Amino acid sequence: MAKDTVRYPDDVVDEIDALVEDGMFESKSEFYRFSAEYVLTLIDPDHEPETFNFDEIKAELEIDPSAAAGVGTDGGTFFLEAVITVRKHGLRGDFESAERFIDSHYSPTDQECLILEELLGSYRSGPG
Repeated sequence: MAKDTVRYPDDVVDEIDALVEDGMFESKSEFYRFSAEYVLTLIDPDHEPETFNFDEIKAELEIDPSAAAGVGTDGGTFFLEAVITVRKHGLRGDFESAERFIDSHYSPTDQECLILEELLGSYRSGPG
């Protein structure tokens, strides 16, 4: 097994120490191994975790699979990607493409839809 040294902010280490003290993880090493493997499974669905008891730890943590569904492989969320897409179309004056994008990905009453439509409206009205 390879060994790698990584530096974390003190606040992050404090949170991890608290999880170990509470017994959620047996050690900091277990936390780090599980965390890395879990992120890899989100990025690559074909990744096979090698961490001992990975499935048991995941089940104990009661991780909601849908919680990570909106996270892109670059760490961004789908909503952030949507803002970028609408902005790109808005800057180019391609309002129909932006509307199609919003309509195909969001329900009209969805809070994110309303925000994207407001953003698009700001490009329609132009500068100040």
